[in-house]
Amino acid sequence: MGAKRLSTPLAILLSVLLAAVAVRAADDTPQPNTTPPAPPPKATPPAAPKAPAPPASVTIIGAREAHGVLGRDVRSAANEDMGHIVDVIVDRSGTVRAAVIDFGGFLGVGSRKIVVDWKALRFGRVADKSDAITLELTKDQVKAAPEYKEDSPIVVLGASGSLQPLQFDEQ
Repeated sequence: MGAKRLSTPLAILLSVLLAAVAVRAADDTPQPNTTPPAPPPKATPPAAPKAPAPPASVTIIGAREAHGVLGRDVRSAANEDMGHIVDVIVDRSGTVRAAVIDFGGFLGVGSRKIVVDWKALRFGRVADKSDAITLELTKDQVKAAPEYKEDSPIVVLGASGSLQPLQFDEQ
């Protein structure tokens, strides 16, 4: 028996398939790489775990041992009204140096602020808010003190009654 002849449409289909397989095989052959390889990614070391912050120190102050002084009345040793504390002045190291007292006047009218040395104040029963702070100066000494003004040199009235400026070295 002789070889059978394929029909023309089937022969065309077979030749197209063989051509497609040949092209696909040619695409699978390795081609030379003309681009340089990308550098390997840098390995970052894992971040070291942060040590927890140490706890804040705690001091317990009894209710009868300390109270705020702002707004507290100030009286002389002769029980004269000397005003009330409106501010506290500290130096660069954080040491309390003086108190600003709103002195004189009535309801803020005619009053003026003066600065007195912290050592001139005596704190009696601090637990009792109605108990005044005692100032070791007379009313006349306080009246003679220069007025405190922001951003001006501070003149501090000392316990001896003399006026002494706080000495700050300029930096």
